[in-house]
Amino acid sequence: MKIGIAGVGGIGSNVALNLVRSGVSRLKIVDFDRVESSNLDRQFYFADQIGQLKIKALSANLTRIRPQLTIEAVAKRIDAANCGHLFADCDLIVEGLDRQVDKKMFLEIFADSRTVVSACGIAGRDLATIRSRRIGNAYIVGDFTTDCEQAPLFSHKVTTVANYMSEFILCQPGVLHG
Repeated sequence: MKIGIAGVGGIGSNVALNLVRSGVSRLKIVDFDRVESSNLDRQFYFADQIGQLKIKALSANLTRIRPQLTIEAVAKRIDAANCGHLFADCDLIVEGLDRQVDKKMFLEIFADSRTVVSACGIAGRDLATIRSRRIGNAYIVGDFTTDCEQAPLFSHKVTTVANYMSEFILCQPGVLHG
């Protein structure tokens, strides 16, 4: 099974880390951004990777864990015009995009064709309000209210949401055997 990850920031990089450490062997990661010092407190990157494309840095970090990992890294901004094509070869997709408008677009494009695991409400400190919902083919995790416009992002909450998302993915048939 090939898992696609759209956006490899706090959610995407941590889900990728969890999946690779759990035995997933095929990933496709898509992002256009570069590692910044402000990312280091909650994303799976290191200080010596500042300035690198996130997909290149994450690929290097993941293959250090599992050298035989098959990883396709695509440096592109995801939009409505290319989204379907970019993830056409993926069996399941992780949505790790930053902006609400992009999240909505992504979920709408794949509403009838793929299982998408997404996050909504990952800012702030409170873990007690994290829950999950299934809406059609989408499995969404977060507190559903606290946006990064309202509160800062903290590693413990971002990684907790990523862990819940990873659990759902790892429980899907075929994820670890194909």
